[in-house]
Amino acid sequence: MKIPDLRIGNLVARIPVIQGGMAVRISMAPLAAAVAEEGGIGIIAGSGLSVEELKAEIREARKRTKGIIGVNIMFAVREFAQLVHAAFEEKIDLLVSGAGFSRDMFTWGKEKDIPVVPIVSSAKLAKLSQKLGAAAVVVEGAEAGGHLGTDRSIYDILPEVVAAVSIPVIGAGGVIDGQGVAKMLKLGVDGVQMGTRFALSEESSAALAWKAEMLKAKEEDVIFIHSPVGMLARGIKSPFTQLLDEKVDVTPTECMGCLKQCEGNFCIMSRLVKAQTGNVREGLIFSGAKVHKINEVLSVHEIFEDIKKEILSVKEE
Repeated sequence: MKIPDLRIGNLVARIPVIQGGMAVRISMAPLAAAVAEEGGIGIIAGSGLSVEELKAEIREARKRTKGIIGVNIMFAVREFAQLVHAAFEEKIDLLVSGAGFSRDMFTWGKEKDIPVVPIVSSAKLAKLSQKLGAAAVVVEGAEAGGHLGTDRSIYDILPEVVAAVSIPVIGAGGVIDGQGVAKMLKLGVDGVQMGTRFALSEESSAALAWKAEMLKAKEEDVIFIHSPVGMLARGIKSPFTQLLDEKVDVTPTECMGCLKQCEGNFCIMSRLVKAQTGNVREGLIFSGAKVHKINEVLSVHEIFEDIKKEILSVKEE
């Protein structure tokens, strides 16, 4: 199979791979820049950062690469608008957003001539996104890590979305290698978003203890939790998720007010930060469904070399 370009608006990525925007502080400038430098689209996760932190990360990524750099900001965070406008001020290449749906972001994108790419989980929302001015859509299925908008498999949803819209479609959920990318491309998508594989890269900003927990995870360790955001989320078992299962009261004693609406069952930002900085017992680790098939931490360059080789090895039908 030939490796197609991925075109979103006026952007052209040589490799049709977008790196997932993994918060909190997993997808930062080093990872995004490394992905962009390899010809993919690198994404900085803005959720959980301050406006100044996000600006600094975008500037740092720009120093490291002339490739395509985007940001992913969850609609659910309270400072969504401020973070988006900050990213636009830094002339980011594109905005990706999920965990809710903003109509305003399409207007903002048009004003600044910056492509806006929502994360959707249905043909209905994909069609609405196109109508509102989306440059592309990322379609996530239940195999994805983090917050989920559906319990349906990506392979059930994708054909419906591809048939429903004329803008580029990017498949996401459970892809960890070039064979997975090729499988999605055969379904008619224009590109593929990969998160967990890049979380387990040398350039990922996760602590070594975080990566070690991911590497030892078995298939049965990948579970669903109910996030304070009000959505199901996929992660891996830990002593903290065991407390959730046992209905232990882990209600936070202090609130940062980081979400627009929070169910208050636990503080998601603090738990994600704990894990990212190495406290894996008290923290929360998000993960895609296929993490158990990843057995080593590689550089972003090595990951892309493997992806390209595996796509090229797939026979055209």
